[in-house]
Amino acid sequence: MKSVLTSALRIASVAVGLLSATPQLEAQQGYQPTTDNLQAREQFRDKGFGIFLHWGLYSMFAQGEWYMTNANINHLEYAKSAAGFYPAKFNAAEWVAAIKASGAGYLTITSRHHDSFSLWDTKYSDYNIVKATPFGRDVLAELRDECHKQGLGFHIYYSLLDWHREDYYPLGRTGRGTGRTGQGKWQDYDDFMNNQLTELVRDYDADAIWLDGWWDHDIHPDFDWNFGRMYHNIHQIKPSCLVGNNHHQTPFEGEDFQMFERDVPGANTAGLSGQDISHLPLETCQTMNGMWGYKIIDQNYKSDSTLIRLLVQTAGRNANLLLNIGPEASGVLPSLALDRLSKIGKWMQIYGKTVKDGVRGGIIPPQEWGVTTQRGKTLYLHILDWRSRMLSLPLVERVRSVKVFDSGRPVPFQQTKAGLTLTFDKAPSEANPIDYVVEVTLK
Repeated sequence: MKSVLTSALRIASVAVGLLSATPQLEAQQGYQPTTDNLQAREQFRDKGFGIFLHWGLYSMFAQGEWYMTNANINHLEYAKSAAGFYPAKFNAAEWVAAIKASGAGYLTITSRHHDSFSLWDTKYSDYNIVKATPFGRDVLAELRDECHKQGLGFHIYYSLLDWHREDYYPLGRTGRGTGRTGQGKWQDYDDFMNNQLTELVRDYDADAIWLDGWWDHDIHPDFDWNFGRMYHNIHQIKPSCLVGNNHHQTPFEGEDFQMFERDVPGANTAGLSGQDISHLPLETCQTMNGMWGYKIIDQNYKSDSTLIRLLVQTAGRNANLLLNIGPEASGVLPSLALDRLSKIGKWMQIYGKTVKDGVRGGIIPPQEWGVTTQRGKTLYLHILDWRSRMLSLPLVERVRSVKVFDSGRPVPFQQTKAGLTLTFDKAPSEANPIDYVVEVTLK
């Protein structure tokens, strides 16, 4: 995941690198998704909402997931912290239960972030939570089992870049102060990544692989990540496994969903999501506060109403929301994060069917007043900002009925060839300042 502090530098360097980049050479050429894969894509879209978990050794420092490179910590010194990593309060069942209660349909966990530390008992590196820490438990396996038990999708984040290993060569534009010589052999690192990904897909039964870090080599515009091999390997092991890559570009061939970082599809306020919107399933990832990994001084959590409106705005653009939490080093989810999960869950108990479980973006594109979602002949108007008692819609499809979603109270309407006009007893944003939902049934 990209650090906010380096976004400006990233944008400047990408502007040069993208001119000569050739992502089509990195793709899985001739990729034809299987029936199982296409079905998995629809199931992914049905879920509508997921929770992102950024957790690893960096949580011990409570300075965010980029602390190692931001502070230029020697990779050998940083690795010593594994000897003190003991998340005694970690309880996979409690994590999954809290996430499920929020209305989320899946979680995405960082199996290995840029610091190279692995959260599972990998055979390809002793620098992992089982072999290098006194905790000695495979948290990825525990989360997998709980997701299966409680009915959540299990998605796995995997970092392509590495601030620790010598065979991550040539060095990218990050992690240059961590003391590596940069004299390793790339083929060894490529083999290492593919071996680990094989474990994650085969042994941990990943429903999706969420890749990150392609942008680290944007200073090497001719560099080939060899995604053809990687994607083919993943799909060969488990054809239904969805592959996504947070490269901030239009998807490469062989990818199954497209993500947008810190912005809804079509927006680019953070400078990371200017790419075209593809036909693939879409996902927006966003933080609850400011950081992805736990940062002790970052208590500036977005309000529950802001997060709910973000979920609605995302759904109205036919995308899932992947909302991040940075667990503490002790193994607990921060209390403010749990509070937001609970409040989102209460809202979802009433309105969840308007943003998930088969709902897609509505036939009316986003408007100044809000967005629409739709299931079959049922159109949901999510009125987020409208202070008038009348609302005109560019809807020419014939309407059977209109009612307030939560109360079932009929809404008077008039329809002409030009569109639909609704009349309310009270301005929607005064009646419900979070999201006034109107259900329109089409003929």
